[in-house]
Amino acid sequence: MFRYILKRLLIALITLWIIVTITFVLMVSVPGSPFNSEQTSNEAIQANLEAHYNLDKPYHIQYLLYLKSIATLDLGPSIKQPSQTVNDLLGRGFPISFELGMVTIIVAVISGILLGILSALRHNGIIDYLAMGFAVLGISIPNFILATFLIQQLAVNLKIFPVATWSSPMHMVLPVIALATGPMAIIARLTRSSMLEVLTQDYIKMARAKGLSPWKITIKHALRNALMPVVTIMGTLLAGILTGTFVIEQIFAIPGMGKYFVESVNQRDYPVIMGTTVFYSAFLIFMLLLVDIAYGILDPRIKLHKKEGGEG
Repeated sequence: MFRYILKRLLIALITLWIIVTITFVLMVSVPGSPFNSEQTSNEAIQANLEAHYNLDKPYHIQYLLYLKSIATLDLGPSIKQPSQTVNDLLGRGFPISFELGMVTIIVAVISGILLGILSALRHNGIIDYLAMGFAVLGISIPNFILATFLIQQLAVNLKIFPVATWSSPMHMVLPVIALATGPMAIIARLTRSSMLEVLTQDYIKMARAKGLSPWKITIKHALRNALMPVVTIMGTLLAGILTGTFVIEQIFAIPGMGKYFVESVNQRDYPVIMGTTVFYSAFLIFMLLLVDIAYGILDPRIKLHKKEGGEG
């Protein structure tokens, strides 16, 4: 296990380095300067600003300086908000985005699994058709369209939920629904199809023959194996949810990382763009590592040392 985790960490570091390099190349390839005419009344002022942010140095020097800043966890000052560092913005916005993302994941996983189990146990019944019909809608409707509909109907027309602020649990309801519906639908469909397959296995038939209760058969014997496909795609779902919060945060005016990232792109604030990209990339890579380890723990048939070199 230790060797496997060590190997995965090395791969994660290489992946992160590639992302950092690509992000840097894209940033320096953008024509123009991040300093607009209001900030730079003459060329001398612009030259001083570029020198302050190391933008006057050769690209390879800028690249090495940026690698150093990442290694020391000091992502530097924001260009458009000189009084704020990128670390300050991350520290202020990420907890909000993380809270929204984690609540969304919990809601999506629990509701998706329950819906999939219920649908499988009532196969070809009215509950199955309704659940899978809802799942198709959840997959088909983009979260930003659903978010707009929820705001219009539940916040503006019916005035049930508040929007455009972030001060109470009620403000989280609509964003979570918008973000969780799609992943919940995917998990429900996967759980249903996997449960239907598992329930036909010989060991399930044997458990029924022994007189075990349907609840014990479903939870103790069938669910663990049925969840393997769900765990397999959790990495992709995590990435989709945590990056999808950027769009939803903008729609609901949530003061999370999405706000700072979008503003930095519009204002060409290079340190914030690169810092946010690297931070989220590192976070997602770490989450994917956890999912991969969890996959091996849930399925005892998987020998992690085999993954290292195909050893027998």
